[in-house]
Amino acid sequence: MNGRGGLPSALYIGGTFTSPAAGGCEAIINPATEEPIGVAPVGDLDDVQAAIQAARSAFDHGPWPNLRTRDRAAMLEKVFGALTANAERICDLIVAEAGAVKSNARARQFDIPMKHFRYYLDGVGHGEVRALAPELTRGPGGISTLGTAFVVREPVGVVAAITPYNYPYFLNLAKVMPALLTGNTVVLKPSPYTPFEAIVLAVAAHEAGLPEGVFNLVTGGTAVGEWLTRDKRVDLITFTGSDAVGSAIAAQSAPTLKRLVLELGGKSALIVRADANMKMALAQALRGFTSHAGQGCAMNTRVLVHNSIRGSFVAQLAAAAQSVKVGNPADAGTDMGPLIRSAARDRVEGYVAEGLRSGATLRAGGRRPAHLPRGFYYEPTLFEDDDPGSVIAQEEIFGPVGVVIGYDSDDEAVELANRSLFGLRGGIISADVGRAYEMALRIRTGGITLNGGAGTQLSSGPFGGVKRSGYGRELGEEGLNEFTQLKLIEVQAG
Repeated sequence: MNGRGGLPSALYIGGTFTSPAAGGCEAIINPATEEPIGVAPVGDLDDVQAAIQAARSAFDHGPWPNLRTRDRAAMLEKVFGALTANAERICDLIVAEAGAVKSNARARQFDIPMKHFRYYLDGVGHGEVRALAPELTRGPGGISTLGTAFVVREPVGVVAAITPYNYPYFLNLAKVMPALLTGNTVVLKPSPYTPFEAIVLAVAAHEAGLPEGVFNLVTGGTAVGEWLTRDKRVDLITFTGSDAVGSAIAAQSAPTLKRLVLELGGKSALIVRADANMKMALAQALRGFTSHAGQGCAMNTRVLVHNSIRGSFVAQLAAAAQSVKVGNPADAGTDMGPLIRSAARDRVEGYVAEGLRSGATLRAGGRRPAHLPRGFYYEPTLFEDDDPGSVIAQEEIFGPVGVVIGYDSDDEAVELANRSLFGLRGGIISADVGRAYEMALRIRTGGITLNGGAGTQLSSGPFGGVKRSGYGRELGEEGLNEFTQLKLIEVQAG
């Protein structure tokens, strides 16, 4: 049975594409049109247990964890090649399944994760073994002993990767590839909304000839995910999603003392100083709540603007929000596509209603586009709020809603940025880069850009948060090391 564009509507367990044990399947819809794009498998508890056992056997008894890193990299190079050869097909899938506009699908959801994949393949073996400085010890009778030790990085074991719907292809690669490269075996569970971007990875792994059980894909709902978090055969959970679900995963996994890498929610602050380049600040602020319809944990949805320029800034940002072209992401010229499902749009509408009830001033948007009766669209929405503690200024909305808050001093801006349960990203726009750097050091967050940063995610840069934005890091060498554990081997040289 075919899913989408020739992809199999099947799970991938133990090196074989297989139908769900209970025969479950469902139509996956395009959020822009509400029309089906294909039929996907729906796994259950029997399937997830089979996937875990396949991964466990492959780790405990298979060759994968004992191969040299360069040999694993050679096989993953074939996966990279298969994905590269299907770039256009995958980007079209990202548009249809995740609702991303074409530019976002290509540049951010495909090119950037492939760049990180390339970085890992090019840097294989780095830091696997580290020799400690030798020490000379004098014992009884004046006998001297020369000793040293080696710190070895080893795979953790079976990794369960649980990914969301907003950047599915990106996050599938960001979790699966470093885990595999370091010798782990993997069970990937994608969002029920975006299974095809995981199936395309299973096809590439199969074509590359990865050993049986090294990579497994199982779909399904909450029960499948919860089984992964509780099963003692799983050694590490890497999860991206909301802080509420991350908290539940931490509780569910606690009895088995699993390792966790949690990349959770955000309510990141963009600080616009009085000396900011207005064009740059407006562009970054607009992207901060309209890119991919606001469905990004690292987006700058709180805009802290110096009161001396606040009025002009809000007026221009509101005009920019109203000029965003909302529509089908498959159409050329579309700036912003839909939310993933009606429940997501309902959530946004609830927050907009709460903002109005609390006294925030609506400057743009706040409704469904009248010209788009089909699809889960919502207008780019901008509030101006004098209460930095309000619900819309503090909670993650995960939709195209931004909030502007004024401040009078750099100290107040830093205090407001830190007045959050989250700490994932942030930004500062200022002509005085040195002062912006000093402010950045005081903000409790996992990452921050100054004047837009490097313009892309650096290949070697780690990504992750603090506070309720989670713990652990993805990407870069730090992200690679999350999937390893340290062993000390001591040697008596003489």
